[in-house]
Amino acid sequence: MRSNNPKKFFTKEEEDKIVSAIKSAEMETSGEIRVHLERKIDGDIIKKTIQIFNKIGMSNTRERNGCLIVIDLTNKKFAVIGDMGINEKVGELFWNEITDIFSVYFKKNEFAEGLTKGILKIGEKLKYYFPCQSNDINELSDEISK
Repeated sequence: MRSNNPKKFFTKEEEDKIVSAIKSAEMETSGEIRVHLERKIDGDIIKKTIQIFNKIGMSNTRERNGCLIVIDLTNKKFAVIGDMGINEKVGELFWNEITDIFSVYFKKNEFAEGLTKGILKIGEKLKYYFPCQSNDINELSDEISK
């Protein structure tokens, strides 16, 4: 049984795998991907995800192409949202595809594997619409926020 403490939810190896997926996904795009863990979210997870999105500066990217994945550890829920730059390019079907990937793995308690696969899929889409430019910088941390 996994802890619902964000600092203990992933093993060091799992966390390293997720951060590595983020770095790999962002290598060929100007887009930004973040993962955030919350012990417990009361109420609407999407509203809370939007608050976290703004709080951690996800909307501060030059092309408004950030994507945030939030996991509610107690209620075993998650949400994934993109900023307006990416949302203008991808439709709801894409986000449904990502949530389907997460759902399949999360149901098996394979959170790191699910996140890794979903993050890499998001990176492919970001690369297509927001390819890396010569002057690109990593605008946001790749570390999992808690």
